[in-house]
Amino acid sequence: MPILDPHALEFFSRSPEQTRRMGIRLGSLLQKGDLVCLSGDLGSGKTTLVQGVARGWGSLDAVSSPTFILVNMYRRPDGQSLHHLDAYRMQSAGEAEDLDLVLMLEKGPMVMEWPERIQEVLPGERLWVDLRWMGDEHRGLMFIAQGRRYQSLLDELRRKSFGGL
Repeated sequence: MPILDPHALEFFSRSPEQTRRMGIRLGSLLQKGDLVCLSGDLGSGKTTLVQGVARGWGSLDAVSSPTFILVNMYRRPDGQSLHHLDAYRMQSAGEAEDLDLVLMLEKGPMVMEWPERIQEVLPGERLWVDLRWMGDEHRGLMFIAQGRRYQSLLDELRRKSFGGL
């Protein structure tokens, strides 16, 4: 069995700026309909990663955690929207269905914090990112591709981040 899983990419960030830069690379690859799920405890770097994703995707909007309003929308000049959803305060998957995730994904990509709370209503294909706090400025990020589209996205993220074939 190979040591390196071709469906996963592990990255150790040594600063918030390094986490944002990884997010910029990821954001530059996102397309309409893409779903990126961010799982991790409070303080693990989810919002910092989303700041980079939004910038890399092309939005100049300020990024903040949507914990109290559930969904933030970031725009870019071509009119597309990037949705940033926080499921932390959702009590059920039904609440997520009421938000009409499908419609949001039709308008652009979506980045979701705390996806495990509503996992049963999420598409099976997605990019899952586990974030963990490792020290004051250090974070561990594990990107896991689930589905063909996300495998190609992960392969391209690996190339953009580390070079190679």
